[in-house]
Amino acid sequence: MRILVLGRGKTGTLVATVARERNHSVHTLDEVENTGAAALTPALLATSDVVIDFTTPEAAVSNLRACLSAGAKIVIGTTGWYAHLDAMRSLAERKHAGLLYGTNFSFGVQLLNRVADLLGREASNFHFHIEETHHVSKKDAPSGTALSLQSVLQATPFGAKVEITSHREGDAVGLHRLDLTTDEERISIEHIAHSRRCFAVGAVRAAEWLSTRTGCYNFSEVFPQIL
Repeated sequence: MRILVLGRGKTGTLVATVARERNHSVHTLDEVENTGAAALTPALLATSDVVIDFTTPEAAVSNLRACLSAGAKIVIGTTGWYAHLDAMRSLAERKHAGLLYGTNFSFGVQLLNRVADLLGREASNFHFHIEETHHVSKKDAPSGTALSLQSVLQATPFGAKVEITSHREGDAVGLHRLDLTTDEERISIEHIAHSRRCFAVGAVRAAEWLSTRTGCYNFSEVFPQIL
């Protein structure tokens, strides 16, 4: 498969490495080469089966619009652009393109969300709290992953009020902890990403899955098919 990776940061570089390990052909573009999505011409996109974006919220919308307008397929791990999600979904459907988005491509985080859903349906006497820690250069806070976990809980009968505490420390890859407390006891469930490789593996496997499909998909909804 031919994969175009947008972004040569830490995660984007790992995505390219994992894709090559899985015997895919890989081409990469950094943000300087692709300012305002100028490099994403229909001719370039025609040479790729799937695009994977790990750039910035500022670049993501332009990249999405260019890819989807050309009928391309794109997996996007960048967060902070979801105010435009409805418009991008509509564009993907009109152009018979493919869009797969997610706040976190770790399979472990997706399993955490499933456990949170169960707890939110059963833990009627508990107070819910989410704590997340990421590296100091992460621009959005709370993280998209924490917001997704909060959304899962808010959709359940007993998790309607869920607070989030965010920390930005050093080069922390990602920690998310869900605490459920009463005056008498506490339940804590924690996911720690030891490296960004878990995100890269999930994104590449998502790209393999999307390569035969069109439409708009949330990784959290389709990951059991990819796992």
